[in-house]
Formats: sequence, C-alpha cells, structure tokens
Amino acid sequence: MYIKSMFAKAIDRDIKGVIKVGQGDDENVKQELEEYVVTRELQKHFADFFASYKKGVVGNTDKMGVWISGFFGSGKSHFLKILSYILDNRMVDGKAAIEYFIEDKKIKDEFVLADMKLAAGVSSDVILFNIDSKSGMGDTQNNKEAILSVFLKVFNQHLGYYGANPFLADLERHLVDEGKYEEFKTAFFEIRGKEWAESRHQFRFIQDHVCQSLVKIDYMSMEAAKNWCESSTGVYNIDVSTFAKMVNDYIKKKGNNHHVVFLVDEIGQYIGDDSKLMLNLQTVTEDLGSACKGKAWVVVTSQQDIDSITKTKGNDFSKIQGRFDTRLSLSSANVDEVIRKRILQKTESGNQTLGLLYDEKDTIIKNLIIFNDGIEKKLYSDRKNFAAVYPFVPYQFNLLASVLTSIRTHGASGKHLAEGERSMLALFKESAMKVMEQSEGTIVPFNMFYDALEQFLDHSHKGVIIRALDNEYLNPERLDDCFEVNVLKTLFMIKYVKEVVANVENITSLMVSDIDDDRIALKDKVEEALKKLVRQTLVQKNGEIYVFLTDEEQEINREIESQNVEISEVIGKVAELIFDGLYDEKKYRYPKFNGRYTFGFNQFVDDRPYKANQNFDISLKILTPNYEMGMDATTLRLASGQGRCVIVALPDDKAFLDEIRSSLKIEKYLRLNTSNTVTKYEQIKEAKRVEMRERSSNARIFLEESLKNAEIYTNGDLVQIKSKDIASRINESIGKLIDAVYHKLSYIDTVVSESHIRSVLKGTNSGQVTIEGTNNVPNKLALNDMLDFISGNSMRHAKTSMKSIMERFSKAPYGFVEDDVEWLVAKLFKEGDISLFVNNEAVSLLNKSEDEVYRYLNRKEYLEKLLADKREKANDKQKKAVREVMKELFNLTPMSDDDDSMLKSFQQYTSNLKNDLEKLEIHYKNEPSYPGISVIKTGKSLLVNILAINYSAEFFKVVDEKHDEFMDFAEDFEPVKAFFKGDQIDIWNRAIRLIKIYDESKTFIVNAEIELVVSEVKSIMKKATPYSEIRKIPEFLDRYTDLYGSLLSNMEVPVLTSIDEARKRVLEEFDGKECRESLYQKAMDRFTEISEKAKSCNNVAVLQNIKVEADALKVRILNEIVAEEAKIAALKQPITPPVTSDDHVAENPPVYHQPKMKSQKTVSIKSINSEATWRIETDDDIDRYIENLRRKIKQNIVTDTILNIEF
Repeated sequence: MYIKSMFAKAIDRDIKGVIKVGQGDDENVKQELEEYVVTRELQKHFADFFASYKKGVVGNTDKMGVWISGFFGSGKSHFLKILSYILDNRMVDGKAAIEYFIEDKKIKDEFVLADMKLAAGVSSDVILFNIDSKSGMGDTQNNKEAILSVFLKVFNQHLGYYGANPFLADLERHLVDEGKYEEFKTAFFEIRGKEWAESRHQFRFIQDHVCQSLVKIDYMSMEAAKNWCESSTGVYNIDVSTFAKMVNDYIKKKGNNHHVVFLVDEIGQYIGDDSKLMLNLQTVTEDLGSACKGKAWVVVTSQQDIDSITKTKGNDFSKIQGRFDTRLSLSSANVDEVIRKRILQKTESGNQTLGLLYDEKDTIIKNLIIFNDGIEKKLYSDRKNFAAVYPFVPYQFNLLASVLTSIRTHGASGKHLAEGERSMLALFKESAMKVMEQSEGTIVPFNMFYDALEQFLDHSHKGVIIRALDNEYLNPERLDDCFEVNVLKTLFMIKYVKEVVANVENITSLMVSDIDDDRIALKDKVEEALKKLVRQTLVQKNGEIYVFLTDEEQEINREIESQNVEISEVIGKVAELIFDGLYDEKKYRYPKFNGRYTFGFNQFVDDRPYKANQNFDISLKILTPNYEMGMDATTLRLASGQGRCVIVALPDDKAFLDEIRSSLKIEKYLRLNTSNTVTKYEQIKEAKRVEMRERSSNARIFLEESLKNAEIYTNGDLVQIKSKDIASRINESIGKLIDAVYHKLSYIDTVVSESHIRSVLKGTNSGQVTIEGTNNVPNKLALNDMLDFISGNSMRHAKTSMKSIMERFSKAPYGFVEDDVEWLVAKLFKEGDISLFVNNEAVSLLNKSEDEVYRYLNRKEYLEKLLADKREKANDKQKKAVREVMKELFNLTPMSDDDDSMLKSFQQYTSNLKNDLEKLEIHYKNEPSYPGISVIKTGKSLLVNILAINYSAEFFKVVDEKHDEFMDFAEDFEPVKAFFKGDQIDIWNRAIRLIKIYDESKTFIVNAEIELVVSEVKSIMKKATPYSEIRKIPEFLDRYTDLYGSLLSNMEVPVLTSIDEARKRVLEEFDGKECRESLYQKAMDRFTEISEKAKSCNNVAVLQNIKVEADALKVRILNEIVAEEAKIAALKQPITPPVTSDDHVAENPPVYHQPKMKSQKTVSIKSINSEATWRIETDDDIDRYIENLRRKIKQNIVTDTILNIEF
C-alpha cells in the first residue's frame, strides 16, 4: 500500500500550515477556520481566554492582558490569529468565524462557546500585528522603537490614519473631528492631482501642496500651515497616559460597549534582553487597563512565559504580571495533536495495514530505533500510536521543535523563520510528501526535514551542505540523494540541540529510513560516512561525539590541525593526567606496622620521566600504544624483572592519545591566534575552549578505562589482579615489587621511635624494646648488617658517616625509616660495638650527655659530621688490670662490666683524686720541705694522661700497660695521704719553726748539745720517706726547746743591763731641760717596750740585736732633746721692729742679725768605730787605730754643730 493512500486527506493538498500574521485573504482564512484543530490543550486555553475577556464585556476589569507562550512552531501565532477572527466577528464565505467553531463542534464546552459568542457579538476593533515588522525602519537590535510608538502606529493605521508619521495622523484625526477630512482630500487631489492616501508617505516633498490644501479649506492660514509642516518633521513626543486617553476617547466615541484589542505577535523576541522595552510594555498595559477599564485588551505571544522573562530582566515587573493575569502556554503535545489530526489522520484501511505491519515488525522496530544517551525520547508505544504518527517516529516531534528553536537562534537568515515562515505542520507535511510514493514500511529519516528548511538558512550553514553535494570524494556520482550528505544534514540539525547526543548509535537511529533496515549494516554505513566527513573537515570528532562544522569552524579547524604537537608534549600530558589525577599517589604505604614504611617511586610514561630529579629504588612505568621498544609479554616480563619496576602496559587503543593531541592543538591555536576578534570567530573560539576542556575530559575517561584494562608486570611476571580499581591494581603490584626489592625490610621485627632511641642511650629499661614473648635482642639481623657495614669500612681504615649509613639502609634492600637507622646506630654505640666521632673528636657518654648524642644522631646538620668506626672491646686481662688499679687507688670495685661504664667510673674517681693532689700541691708550694712531692707529681702525671683519654680501647690499653706504675703510686701515696691527714704535718710544721729559729741564731750559739739535737731532726726531715721516723722528732724538739731556753736566759741578763744603762743616760740628760715635760714620758715608754721585747724574745740572734737597738734608741732620744731645746730657746728670743716718727712701721725696715746658736748632734761610738776588736802588739798599732778613729770622728764634725759621742 502506498503511503499517500493511507491518509484520510490528500497529503499533497494545499495546506496553509504556515501561518503569517498579516496574511488574511478570505480563501486562506476559510481554510484556517475549517481545518483548525482544537486540541485538548486548546479547549482549556479558549475557556480561560474568553472567561477573562467576558469580565470586560459584562463589567470593568484592569486585568486586560493575555500572555500566550510556546516554543517556536508550537502554533501560538495561529492561535492568536484565530482569536482575532472570532473577536473581530470576521465574515468568511458568508459565515461569521464563530460559526465554523459551532458547525464543526470544535468547542466541547457549551459555556465556553457561549462566552465566545458573547465576545464575538461585541463591537470591536481588532488590531493584529507582528511587532517586529511594525517597528520603525531605522531601528536595530540595539535601538528598537519603544512599545508605545508601535502601539500608536498600528492604532493610527487601523483607524485609517498615516501611522508612520504621528504628526500627520494627528492632523487627519483633527480634520475628521471637525468634519473637514473629506474636503481636505478633495482639495489636495485638485492641487496635487493625486489621491491623499497615495501621496502622504511623501510628506517631506509635498509640504507646499499640504499647506495650500489646508488654506483652501480654511483650516489654517498659510503661515500657520507652514509652521505646522516645519514642526511635523521633528521628534514626536507623546506619553503613555496620553495614548491611553486617546484609545479611551475613541472607545467612548464609538459607544455601545466598544472594545479595542491589540494582538501582538512575538513580543518576547522583540523585547529580548532590553529591560527598557519591558518597562515600556508594562507602562502601556497598566495605563490602558486603568484608563479603559477592560475595554482595551493587550494579547501577546512569546516563546518564554512571563514569569521567566520578567525574572531574568532583574527589575520589578510585578505590575505587568498583575495586568497579564491570563497566561496560556502551548506545549509540544498540542503540536503533535494538530499534526496528527490535520495531516496524518489515516483511512480505515490505512490504520489496519499499519496495525498489522506493527504487529509483524514490533520487535524489529524496537531494536532498530534506539538511543543510548540517557535522554528520554518518545518511540512507538503500541500499534495505535504507530499508525497515528506513521511515517514519522514519535521522537521527531519534540526533537524537530528543538531544532527549529536552535536554528532560529544560530542558523536562520533574515526574519523569515522568525516570523513563522516554517511551522512544524509545514515541515511534517512536506517531509511526508517526499515518501508518499513509497510502500508501507518506509520511515522519514530525520535528515529529510532539512530540505524544507534549507531556503531559510544562512550561507555559513547552507553553503557547507551545497559544497558537500559537489564534493567528488563524498558524492562522486553527483547524486541529489547522497547518504554521506544526508548524514551531514542530520548533524547540522542536531548541532545546537541538547536532546540528542551525536554519537554513532544515535546518528544511526536518526538515519533509519525503513523498518526493514539492517541496523548493523546501517551503522557501518554511518561510520564510514562519518570517517569521510571527518577527513573532509566537514565534521569534527570529539571523543565519541561528531559535530557539524560551519565554514568558519572549518577554517579554524584547519588552522588547528596545522599546529605542530610533539610526541613529548602528548606523553607529558598523559603523565600529568595519570600522576596528578588518576593515580596521584606519590608514595606507596607498606601495610606492615600500620603503614610505617612509605616508598617513593620514579614515574615514567614511555621511558620519559614525569618529573626531574627522580632517584628512587623502584619505578612505575606506564607504556602507551605509542611505545616503540616492544609490548610483547616476553619483553615486558624481562624488563620488569631486570629494572626493579612495575610496568603498566595500556591496551592498543589510542583514543586518549588522539583526544590529548587534539586538545593540545586547540590550546596552541588559542594561545597563538588572538588577532581575529570578529564576533562569529570569537564565538567559535569560545566553543573551541569548551571543546578543549571536553577533549581533556574525554582523554581522562578513555585513559582511565585503559588503565583499568591494562596488563601489569612486576618481578618478571604478569600480575593477576581481580580488582578494576586503578589505585588498587597499581598498589597491589607495587606491594609485590617492594617485597622483592626490599627483602631485608623484615629485619626490622620491632617498631622503634624517638623514646626508644633516648632510652637506649640512657641505658634505662623504660622504653626498651623486646620481641614480644622472648628475651631475644630486637632487630638483631638489622644490627648485624649495620655492624658488618661499618666494620668493612673500618678494615679499609675509613670511618663511616651517618649520611652513608642512612643512605645505605633507607634504600634497597632495606628500606628502613630514619628512626630505625638512628636506633640501630644508638644500640651499637651503647653496646660498645662502634665508636662515634664528631669533627674527629670521639663521642662518648662520658664527655657528652644523652641528649647531645641523640642530637648528633637526629639532626640533619650532623649527617656528614657524625662518623662511626668499629670499636675494639677491652679483653679480660685489661679489665682485670683496671679493676686492680681501681681497688688499690680508689678502694672500690666497678659496678658494671661495660667498657664505657668502667671508663666513666674510673675517670670520675681519677678526676676527684687529681683534685685532691692539686690541693696538696698548694701545701708544697707554701712549704717545699713537706715529704712526698715526687709521689704527688708522678701520680698527677698518670692521672692527667688517663683523663685525656676518651676512647675506651685506648683507656684499657694504657691502664694495662701502666698497671705497675698505678699500683706503685697507690702504694706510695698512702703515707703521703696519711701525712697530710694526721698529726705528722703538725709535728713537721713545729720542727720547721724551731729549726728556723736555730738557723737564724746559730752564730750566737756555742752549745754542742743543741747542735746535736738539731742535726738529728734535720737528718730525719731530709729523708725521701721520713714517715716512720717523724714520731721521733717531738722528743728531739722538746730537748731542743729546753736547751735553747736555758741559753736564752743566760744571754738575756747583759742585754737588759744595757737597756737600763741607756735609760739612765737619757734620764740624766733630761735633768734641767725645758723639754722634759714634752719628751720624757714618750722616751720612757720606748725603753719599757724594748725591755719587754728582750724579755719575751725566743731567738738569740734577735736578743743580741735588741742590745744594739737599745743603744740606737738612746742616741735618737738624746738628739731629740737637743733639737727640742734649741726650738724652745729660739722661741724665747724677742725681735723688735724699727718704729717711724708717726708710730708706723717703716716700709723698708733695717735688718738686725741675731747671734747664731750652735746645734748639737749625738752619735754612738759604735757607729764611728765599726771595728769590734783592736789587736795591739806595738805602739804603731795604737797609732793606727787612734788615727783611724780620729779620721772617722772628723768626718762626723759639721760646722756650727756640737758632736756628742756616747760610749
């Protein structure tokens, strides 16, 4: 059965499915009214509209606005036009418009029909217009004529006035009011020779004729007419209230409940984003409502409902929402119903044929047309639905509506499409006509709708299709119906819609043209066509999506394709996506000990390092399909086994690489091409920015999928992993690699931390670690390995730095953490297995605190300064020697057998003993005769040498070597210590004092017994070790004291006699002297003092000296007496100055010399005669002595001095 035979009405009949506001000849109007389909939705809209309109007919209302919204092609303009016919009570073919509704029973509800009849029966001026076409010529998108101006224009035109010039319209209105309009037109015709209506649009050029006509009918003088004409070419000013009053005056003038209805098509498109126009519409509607009270109505259409359009404008449009109280929205269901009833209605036989066909092909049809983008699309629901919409598919109704809206925005030229040139009805009718000669089973593919739209498309879109038809590669046979071009048409139509994703599966469904099509074959055909279109740069592939390209987009795409992207850039991006996104873990956390151990790994993609300075033991290598060194299993096993690496071999799918390369090309193009700022190019560039982000996103998705399905090799084998999670797969593989590479990590069997390190150094039990349940040494294997490493270096005479130790044991095959290494070093140090040095100075717990040693181990600044060396432990013989010396020298036994503890203890007591020796040295410095100085010096030298040793091995060696010296010192020091601590030092000190007295006076002592006693004492004190004989000294000292005392008593008598004689001589000299009073007592006190001194003296030499001292005192006092007497005599001698005649002292008195007195001087004969003995044998001897005495006496004689010589 042919498709054309299935339709109830001829599908190729002339249908005015294209409704243009302003097109209203009777023949078209009759068809519109006859074939107008009142759908279920429209039944409600008619009811709502006429219920609201009735309020203004039977009373007053200010809610006189109706807002009709619906998508492009939904039939809102058609609905508006039908309303105009009814309200205007239009007579068509002898019948009123309402009669067509009554006869065809289009309206189900009688009450609604009654409201419609009421409205049609009211006298009305119905003004229907498309506001965009009625706006001024000079207006552009940025300078549209105000809504008020358009309303005034169409109102004037409707009344027969010249709407384009409101000045002329006002003139015509005034002429009508005064009954002179017809007279004016006649006068104008007589003067001009043409009708006024045909000439008024040339007003600027016929002003003289207008003036003459106005003067001729006595309406104005020539001067007034010229002034009016001149002002009529300026700006016309009118406010909204004046316009509202103008309309209200007209309504009142007409009377009989007259109405004026403004039906405005596409108000929403005209207003656009201009809030001023929206505000103007609000003011016009508000003032008309207030002034006319429901007799003037404003009915508008818009693609957007009023709530959404006012919300986006941002200002307060609550008033306009109040005026437009009636809001009608036409949905796609309304269009579907109209199309089905008006053009797709089938005959009985047609319905039966299609029903049977559906029954037969039900499963095939459901599997043939499928969409996989997750967006709902209507498909055939049952046999009835199949018959109702055939040869179309249900999804095409909604999708085509979206296509029309998008083309209107992006691809329509001029205003044709915007004015409703293409309705959904016309598109479906024309598409159906193309298949009407086909048999049942044929389906209209989506590309067929393109032909009905082509003439209204702009060249950037249409030109692509035209050139594609002429492309020899795509259409070598120049067919009008070329499959590749049909695919291109389909891609164009869905380019800007969101309801369908342009992937291969969906495009295949859109291209189905018969229910018997083989979908697999059709899909292959589509894929082949898409490849050709992509190669011709007519279509672009973004991941799985294909995009139609305009001329400008093709140009930009060619520039993008010419950008050079190096393979290194692509691999770099792959690395970034993986290592900073899909698998962004920088370290692997080993599960042992709650993730205590983390391992860094080098990151590679195709042997290219992701970042510089990677120096880890293990590597993670990602191999892409671009890898050139071999991807076979044998090669990868070998590489993973030899290279300490995990190899992730991605499947041979380059989709992610292609997406990355395209994204990088776009990025380069956008970065380098910033000069072209033409709007359409900028829009395409912005789209390219979006595409670049999408491609990057697609690359990530594709790469993620590749990683999930990748083969992973490590330790020379393919890893079998069930999980598909990327991180889990890689982590499990790295874990296996770490078990192999860091196979000595298990040497750490006990967790250690800072507190454990400090405890080891302090030697305390708190914080010490042990293997649970045993007494074994923790981490023993690790300790052994570290000791072997340090010992090996020591054998080569090299110390091992902490840095070297840390590097060796933190890397494979150990992988220890810093706390582990520090604890191991501390443990070996504390156990005495190694020695530590800082700046070549030995570190021990004797010269450094535990905290200092910990800082050496822990601080980065000491990594290279801290050195370790194999330590030699003391042998039993050496330890025994140290114990014996300590026992003898310090009288104690060491508490610990530990080398360092013994060293520390020994040096501590040595230091104390050294301090004691230094204190004794002070005694020797004060008294060198004390015995044992050599012992002290020898001992101190031994102790100082020991204290200078910080290295235990050297300490034990030295003590062992000097064992005998230490033992001798210990033995020799005992009597010295006893000497200073006991009575011996007091005896020694007494002997020193008494011997000193003897030595000072031995010249005056002639006593053999005393000399013998002193000799005995001195012989004892001169011995090196006098300690055993010191006990004899007290007896000798007592005998000495007795003998010396007796001698002192005997020698004291002549000395006291000499003192008395000297005192007597002085007393004699005081007799008769005037100075006695002042000098006597002082002189006697001196003699008493010297006498007491002689009596208490215990030294013979001193006693003998006192005798001389007494003689000197006598001479001194005698000289003092002489001097004092001379002073007294001088004071007694008066001096009388000369006197002038006026009893004044003369200015220059004469000098009178006093008689000169001789002074006296007393000397001792002993000071003159120094010889104690005269030896006389002859007279010459006497003369010699006497002469010598004379010479010395003469030397003491001084002029004017009397010399007194005391014998």
